[in-house]
Amino acid sequence: MKVTDHIEKAKGKTLASFEILPPLKGRNFQSIVEVLDPLMEFKPPFINVTYHRAETQFKKMGDGRFEEVAVRKRPGTVGICAAIMNRYKIDAVPHLICGGFTVDETEDALIDLDFLGVENILCLRGDAIHGQPAFYPEKGGHVHAIDLLKQAAKMNHGEYLADDIKNPVSTNFCLGVSGYPEKHAEAPNMTNDILHLKAKVDAGAAFIVTQMFFDNQKYFDFVKLCREHEIHIPIIPGLKPLTTLKQLTTLPRTFNINLPQDLVQAIHKVQHNEAAVMQVGIDWCAQQSKELMKSGAPVLHYYTMSNVKAIKAIAEQVF
Repeated sequence: MKVTDHIEKAKGKTLASFEILPPLKGRNFQSIVEVLDPLMEFKPPFINVTYHRAETQFKKMGDGRFEEVAVRKRPGTVGICAAIMNRYKIDAVPHLICGGFTVDETEDALIDLDFLGVENILCLRGDAIHGQPAFYPEKGGHVHAIDLLKQAAKMNHGEYLADDIKNPVSTNFCLGVSGYPEKHAEAPNMTNDILHLKAKVDAGAAFIVTQMFFDNQKYFDFVKLCREHEIHIPIIPGLKPLTTLKQLTTLPRTFNINLPQDLVQAIHKVQHNEAAVMQVGIDWCAQQSKELMKSGAPVLHYYTMSNVKAIKAIAEQVF
């Protein structure tokens, strides 16, 4: 079922969804089961699965030379989606990114997902490779998320890259995109960011999942701004609890977000107690969740980052 259909079927009730990371190479689906099994009691209608592009590193060869080789530390997004759908009988929402794919490989991935019965895709540009100053697309790949979105939307109309396909079958993907309540790091200003988002909606996006935020007013202002720019599709808030002292600096730097001073002060008061730090983060996120639910948010989308204990504790307070 499509994400938008799940929301419509809920008739105003706020749903819960969770986002997981593929396990590191060398691990198996059991590591996914250990994250998702404890969360199934909250009846998520769908699970998001992130995608991590291959990166390169220099490997020392036998003759002493260093050779640049491609490595992928978290493969398996497509397979994980199939396994989730098979085990839990719920929908999976794979992330599809520009980085690491040519347009032909993107088409092949979309065909594979369609064969598996995947109905939802989150279309993203993806991050720059670690160590690179900016995002660089694969040769022959998409530069921007909207280009990826347009390719998937064309396939929904039976348009493939090759123009000699006889009687092509249209796919039926529900396409989602990301939104940034505190502005994308590369956007010159908030208005420009919203205009780019509007272009994605006009190109076929059916729902938006936001970057994490810790101040609900940022989300409320973002939704209001979207509506003022004729963006009327569901806007799903993305949430993550702050669980370690280190995240006071890593989260703002990595995700271009601000942390409310009240949260920072509460963490500093207990900074020498790891369990207390996590509990502050859990309680903060739970209060966020309750307020968002009261405001009518269609779905509360939790970034688990494999920390099932914290996410479960929040969901138990909210759902």
